[in-house]
Amino acid sequence: MSLLEIRGLFIDYYSDRDAFRAVDDLNLTLERGEVIGLAGESGSGKTTLGLAIMGLLPDNVRSSGSILFQGEDLVAMQDSDKDRIRWRHIAMVFQNSLEVLNPVIRMVDQVSEPMIEHLGLGKEQARARCVRLFEQVGLDSVWLDAYPHQLSGGMRQRALLAMALSCDPDILILDEVTSALDAFTKKEISDLLCRLQKTADCSMILISHDITFLSAVSTRMAVLYAGRIMELGATSEIINYPMHPYTRGLINSTPGIFLYRDLWGIPGEAPSGQVRGCPFFGRCTQRVDLCSRQPPRLLPVRVPASAEGMTVGSSERDVACHLGGVVTLLRASGLNYSYRLSDGKLLDAVKDVSLDLREGEVMAVVGQTGSGKSTLAHMLAGVMGSDVGEIFFDGKKMNGDRYGSGYGGIQIVFQDPASSTSSRLSVLDAVKEPLDINGLHSPRERIELVASALSSVGLPTTDEFLRRHCGELSGGQRQRVAIARALIMRPKLLIADEITASLDVSSAANILRMLKGLQNCRGFAMIYITHDLMIALKASDRIAVMDGGRIIETGNSHYVMLYPRQEATKRLVGARIHKSSGGNCI
Repeated sequence: MSLLEIRGLFIDYYSDRDAFRAVDDLNLTLERGEVIGLAGESGSGKTTLGLAIMGLLPDNVRSSGSILFQGEDLVAMQDSDKDRIRWRHIAMVFQNSLEVLNPVIRMVDQVSEPMIEHLGLGKEQARARCVRLFEQVGLDSVWLDAYPHQLSGGMRQRALLAMALSCDPDILILDEVTSALDAFTKKEISDLLCRLQKTADCSMILISHDITFLSAVSTRMAVLYAGRIMELGATSEIINYPMHPYTRGLINSTPGIFLYRDLWGIPGEAPSGQVRGCPFFGRCTQRVDLCSRQPPRLLPVRVPASAEGMTVGSSERDVACHLGGVVTLLRASGLNYSYRLSDGKLLDAVKDVSLDLREGEVMAVVGQTGSGKSTLAHMLAGVMGSDVGEIFFDGKKMNGDRYGSGYGGIQIVFQDPASSTSSRLSVLDAVKEPLDINGLHSPRERIELVASALSSVGLPTTDEFLRRHCGELSGGQRQRVAIARALIMRPKLLIADEITASLDVSSAANILRMLKGLQNCRGFAMIYITHDLMIALKASDRIAVMDGGRIIETGNSHYVMLYPRQEATKRLVGARIHKSSGGNCI
């Protein structure tokens, strides 16, 4: 029997005008000694769930389902029985310590109150226990006689933690205990909770929007959105390989997880009312029609064997998604390509390359000049065929007809924009050409789409600019035109082949920032070909390292850069020009 088991929990807040569902058909278990983190944006139902477990929901709330603590249903329990459970068996550390603590009562009296009421201790006994509790949470006993306003925020949180531990509860719920603290104090609280988990012999439920904090303390994580669990599994594995699009968005929004990666929030807003289908439908980039009609169930999903960050023996994750989580968009296996030289000999440019790319993922392919990066890019885009091997895109095999190059398919932006934009064409005709070739939309709609595409890449949409020939543009402008030309086809995958290699640093930075912003907003996947490891680190989710036509190493961009395994990768990382205080060429 689990220490705590939540079954089919629904919680609704009622007002004079309407009702709001805060928790929607939630199922969760907590084992003895386990630390589980509840992650999610504000309003996802985390605190409401904690209050429900404590039996502290306000009067305007109606709940159904069950919360079983050691077999007893807390939802159906009378208030008098809840008082028996509260503090003695289940305790909570609330957020906003100044609001929770009484400003005119000394700390010793507030921390002593649960012990006197629930354990029957006298004042002197309670005070003696307070001394030990303060020591346990890292507070000097001199602060026992202080008032709340005389303590810092971190000290007040420690005092509240001491109060929650005072009756030796079986379950400790901590609600955003580090949200208003400085980085040093957060680290101290995290370390303290890790120690307490080992010494206090209690299970913990950590409520936080700070995934960095949860990654340091919790062993298992439940990701909540609009009152539902979207993903459930081992914390470290979820962070290294998120399976739900919402989880991936949360991790990409967290500054402390991958220190060198740019931050990108999740576009859109959470639903404000009841939804018929999946609550994440409006913000999801891989949604299908079923998602709008039917809410997905939280079901076990098998994690790919190739996924990074998986521990030995792990194979399943619980995910609420009709597609089973983030889908694989592109899969290539056993690709080979050889160039025939003038003397008749064959030069192997790509050798037995296999890779996969998930929907909405950014992969950087890095390597020295001549390692096969651009050849691989052209093969994946269908510009060149492969001698051997297969490429599947969006579940279908790509053949010689370049399946995937149409609307919603694969587009490539070349290193030299002159390769994709004729100098003789006007900007209007160059960007519009893919629509013309594929016979898409009416002439008027095509012009409107061109204006929208140019605007999205930061270019003017005036008649004068539209009439200009591509050969009259600067390098940066022409590359933006090439990107607009690719994006007008609304690709699911964009391949960018060294697109900033010939640009000055300012133009390159602007284009990369613009492109990554569009990728985050629209959700297309991207393969970024580059020899610049720092750009790869900042812009990509994963890195594939090529050497001699082979992919020799793949992994999370953070780990590949900081902990390279292969010698060729180590050479690439070591070859970076580092900032120095002066010349080192003497």
